[in-house]
Amino acid sequence: MFERPKTGERAILIHAAADRIPDDSERDEFAELAVSAGAVVLGQVVAGRRKPDPRYFIGRGKLEELRSRIAETEAELVISSAPLSPSQERNLERELKCRVLDRSGLILDIFAQRARSFEGKLQVELAQLRHLSTRLVRGWTHLERQKGGIGLRGPGETQLESDRRLVGKRIRQLNERLLQVDSRRAMNRQNRVRADIPTVALVGYTNAGKSTLFNALTGAGVYVQDKLFATLDPTMRRIRLPSGGPAILIDTVGFVRDLPHELVAAFRATLQETREADLILHLIDASDSGRWQRLRQVNSVLKQLDADGVPQIRVYNKIDKLGRLPKITRDRGGECRAVWLSAATGDGLPLLLQAIESRLHRKMVHGWIRLMPNQGRQRAMLFDLGAVSRENASDDGGWELEINLDERDFQRFLKRSNLDRNVLGSAPPLAASAATNS
Repeated sequence: MFERPKTGERAILIHAAADRIPDDSERDEFAELAVSAGAVVLGQVVAGRRKPDPRYFIGRGKLEELRSRIAETEAELVISSAPLSPSQERNLERELKCRVLDRSGLILDIFAQRARSFEGKLQVELAQLRHLSTRLVRGWTHLERQKGGIGLRGPGETQLESDRRLVGKRIRQLNERLLQVDSRRAMNRQNRVRADIPTVALVGYTNAGKSTLFNALTGAGVYVQDKLFATLDPTMRRIRLPSGGPAILIDTVGFVRDLPHELVAAFRATLQETREADLILHLIDASDSGRWQRLRQVNSVLKQLDADGVPQIRVYNKIDKLGRLPKITRDRGGECRAVWLSAATGDGLPLLLQAIESRLHRKMVHGWIRLMPNQGRQRAMLFDLGAVSRENASDDGGWELEINLDERDFQRFLKRSNLDRNVLGSAPPLAASAATNS
């Protein structure tokens, strides 16, 4: 009986699909996924069949080719781009005498490496256990033996049954912990709703430049690397819109074609931030020849998350590679539909902020307020809101402030300060009174 090796990064890739041959973009992306997981790719085999073989998925001829390639390269791992059933993985491992992994297992491994936060680690472990629970009928010999020795033989729990029970127990524990984390996340979301701060979710195909754009807009210093799924845990930062109003920008995990169902289910709570957002920025690599296919795949995942009804702006990134100038594309009604920019160089970022504000439909208040010397607390509140664009000191020790802030923030400020809306004028108060006296 074949015992499954526990290590091995030297890999051969099988590009397999039913009814067709995988195209170049699919093969390149799969190879990039393998490298992102830390694999050393020693060779690649392309296999297309009208109908998958029930035992191995691939045919006997490709199986023999794989066996010889493994012997030549001393590969320790075979990774299939096609989803394999548990029995197909087991049969391939027995024939090839090395570990076999499919696309879902590969992506789960990458996520396990990238998770940093407590919630992210819980979600990845849950996804892995759900994936493993369907694959406990494997080629491991210890799963087929019954526990016991002298005096313990006979009816009892097999190792396979024990493993199933332990996996099921751990899945229940993880679900309970994630419910607690989700309740805290929901509470934070309610606080943002009460504060009336709009949220903008940044989504897109993995490696489209989301973290670079997020850093450019917020200065957050999120980890950036030219790898698939370089960042996994969602990050939130406050940004200032051109008129001074605040918004929360959320950087989410990148999407990829055929994202494993276990991951979509496990990360549903985290990705709920996308579903609850006021606006989605759909980042697209403008230099990618397959960008329209990527766009459809991201929209497909958004539909799975019930986020396809959220207003969306398409953001075409990496225009510096095309030699294009930044611009805003509008529909016939004049509403912004797309922004062309470069997150790496910063070209077009002001246009994006303008587009975000216009789509959020934030009504802004602009004018002058005069505060007395004993109203220092109100002055501090306006500065905390980022509403003050100019300030003049008056002769009596008070202040004249030119403000620019969101209408709802202004209403809350008036209520907390016990002030009337008439306090707002269109010109500096002393200048206006001087003009009246003359």
